[in-house]
Amino acid sequence: MTPEFAKPSTVYFFGTCLIDAFYPDAGLAAIRLVEREGVRVLFPPDQSCCGQPAYNSGFPDEARAVARRQIHVFNQDIPIVVPSGSCASMMKHHYPVLFSGTDDEAQARAFASRVFEWSEFMNRVLGVRYEDRGQPIRVTWHSSCHALREMKVIEHSKQLLRQLGHVELVELTNERECCGFGGTFSIKHPALSGALVNDKVDDIQATGAARVIAGDCGCLMNIAGAGQLRGLPFQAQHLAEFIWERIHGE
Repeated sequence: MTPEFAKPSTVYFFGTCLIDAFYPDAGLAAIRLVEREGVRVLFPPDQSCCGQPAYNSGFPDEARAVARRQIHVFNQDIPIVVPSGSCASMMKHHYPVLFSGTDDEAQARAFASRVFEWSEFMNRVLGVRYEDRGQPIRVTWHSSCHALREMKVIEHSKQLLRQLGHVELVELTNERECCGFGGTFSIKHPALSGALVNDKVDDIQATGAARVIAGDCGCLMNIAGAGQLRGLPFQAQHLAEFIWERIHGE
């Protein structure tokens, strides 16, 4: 794909809570793949949550405090690359709403304009090309709700996967259905969440895929946990970590 933007020399990387706590290898892979293209990656150590849990739970003041911190920390006028459609959507689409009518609205909108979901950045901005060095494998793809409906970046993710010549991508029958995680939704509505994730796992199992790939670690954690409880053999993996493995022949 021909890049649509000028290639930046430096970008910020927003790590996300779940990558920090549960999927550090996915974060490292995402950073390394950006650096592989000759782009310097800055990881501000004072970054924290994007504020979505508070925002979705009805605590806008608390969410603003968290968001304001990110705006302060990521203050240089360079892209902010986010390996999560959910966190990226919060920062890009909801920060301007959160600060609407306040003295910080202009700053929030400027911040939001610099936010890119990781696969979008790699495909749309850097126009990366990959050579698959791994063994043949069948995978399927899970589209997270925010990446699909708000960020609209799924085709970028799939274009990266389709570059991998030894990877067979089998589409899910009900790809547009939620996996049931939804952050606090899974805590407040566990029965409904459980039903949704089991439907998703049935769909994954029907593809015969060895792995399900996604761009959001919340979905991956939920799907992997449900699969493990049922003793199913598929693995769940973040797109960046999967690509990093494939181009190194793992």
